[in-house]
Amino acid sequence: MSIYFDFSVFSGQYFDATVLIYAIIVGVLTCLCSSVLGVNLVLKRYSMIGDGLSHVGFLALALASLLGIAPEDNIYLTIPVVTAAAFFLMWLTDSGKLKGDAATALVSVGTVAVGYIIFGLAEAGSAEVCTGLFGASVLTISANDTILGASLCAVVLVLYLVFFNRIFAVTFDRDFSKATGVNIRVNNMLLAGLTAITIVVGMKLIGSIMISAVIVIPAVTSMKLFKTFKATVISSAIISALCFALGFLFAVTFVIAKPDSYMSGTVMLPVGATVVCFNVLALLLAGLIKKKRVKC
Repeated sequence: MSIYFDFSVFSGQYFDATVLIYAIIVGVLTCLCSSVLGVNLVLKRYSMIGDGLSHVGFLALALASLLGIAPEDNIYLTIPVVTAAAFFLMWLTDSGKLKGDAATALVSVGTVAVGYIIFGLAEAGSAEVCTGLFGASVLTISANDTILGASLCAVVLVLYLVFFNRIFAVTFDRDFSKATGVNIRVNNMLLAGLTAITIVVGMKLIGSIMISAVIVIPAVTSMKLFKTFKATVISSAIISALCFALGFLFAVTFVIAKPDSYMSGTVMLPVGATVVCFNVLALLLAGLIKKKRVKC
């Protein structure tokens, strides 16, 4: 058995390599958005909200399947559903009616259960359910998906930069921000809405069950290496983009050749799972670097 990497996939030998470019664009932009938002969510101890919303995304995909909405059009249903859930979760947390972790657990478990039932009612196959959980093949990313995904990510990044100072203030000193006239609830809702959009964009490629990892892990990794807020946000974006690039290349070029086996050849690994694994490796590496710094 031999293992190697085959970069000929980018030459168009097996399929139109343009779809790989589409996937890279969507993936990198999604990782940039999720990583910068993740820093704020982790610092505000709202990181599990991303996990809750990703499960709501699975429910939204199930509803789209039940209603007969084509996969390329289901984003028009998933965005309002996930955004509404984000506002609801943030309202529950801010109002004190339910603790944040309890609200997230309630939404996460409930929506996955209902979503799975709805997929059954829609007579969806196991492949469609698996795609909703772990992401679709990179070969299904179309030009329209790329344009829409890039546009939504651009909106998220622009709004984040425009309201950066307010988001920073609310993240670190809620009482002072409130005293200076900043509307805490509106800013929290803005953060929730931007997170919802990012999750919806990333679900198709990375999967609803794993998109929350791309939000949280780069932020935690960056926090182990840097102290200031801006440095943490910038490094989180860089780490996330780099992990996606490496994970994507690994997934699409991996080859395992077994003698006398019909499975020999290029194996298209699931991109979402591979990217998450590279993020975990980055976190472990950051932990080792931090230990060495402490010893020195």
